[in-house]
Amino acid sequence: MARLLERGHEVEGWSGEAIGERFGVGLKQVELSDRVAVERSLTAADPDLVFHAGALSTVEGVRREPERGRLVNVEATACLAAWCGQRDRRLVYTSTDLVFDGRNAWNKEDDPVRPASAYGRSKLEGERFVRNIPAGLVVRLSLLYGPSRSGRATYLDRAIEGLRRGEPQTFFEDEYRTPLDLDSAARGLICLAETDFSGLLHLGGRERLSRFELMTRVAGAMGIERGLVRGNRQKDLVFPEPRPADVSLDTTLLGGLLPEYQRLSVEEAVASLGAATQ
Repeated sequence: MARLLERGHEVEGWSGEAIGERFGVGLKQVELSDRVAVERSLTAADPDLVFHAGALSTVEGVRREPERGRLVNVEATACLAAWCGQRDRRLVYTSTDLVFDGRNAWNKEDDPVRPASAYGRSKLEGERFVRNIPAGLVVRLSLLYGPSRSGRATYLDRAIEGLRRGEPQTFFEDEYRTPLDLDSAARGLICLAETDFSGLLHLGGRERLSRFELMTRVAGAMGIERGLVRGNRQKDLVFPEPRPADVSLDTTLLGGLLPEYQRLSVEEAVASLGAATQ
């Protein structure tokens, strides 16, 4: 929202539960599982472009509430896609790297998808509705990191708070993503929305990193003792659903489409995001 406003766009922000303002824009509460409410709110706003980033967005959340996961992640996406498709409006849908099963590194857009979790399956099903409309764009995001801009703590916020208190924090050494900072993700999504590209695209960071490597570098960039970041292995633990080991994203197509788009290193991102919140 902040980056859209900077570029001169008129923005209407929706939320599920949050109230108040974001960056001077009042939030409108819209329950995505209520199709009538979604259609009514869309018609009232009459947007040229919809960024659909709303979801039941955790693996555990969808596992525990599969019906709500389907309503929000699948049915609401179908509703938004139908509305945009009938009016030839642009729809940008944020999906996930967890549509892959974790067996391969540097997954490409046309590689086979085999989600290991109900969350991944719900996001993949949502993708298909968006890809079926002319101006629909599915953007699969990798692991995002950065301080919260919404008041709801991110996993990075919680980890950094613990490290600053001198409390060791443990992260997987054998789970690989292509992490991307929040601001680079926002800029990338807007740049993609402003193209006429439709279909499917990957948006992730330049480097394939484990969670342990990511957090070690974040700590170092913040002047925190790196030794407080400890490693363990996901393969030694048991989870209610399989946890993919490597869902790193190949972003060659992104680079060709947006040759001037710059993604920050971990160290650059920490410096930039820290300054943005001061």
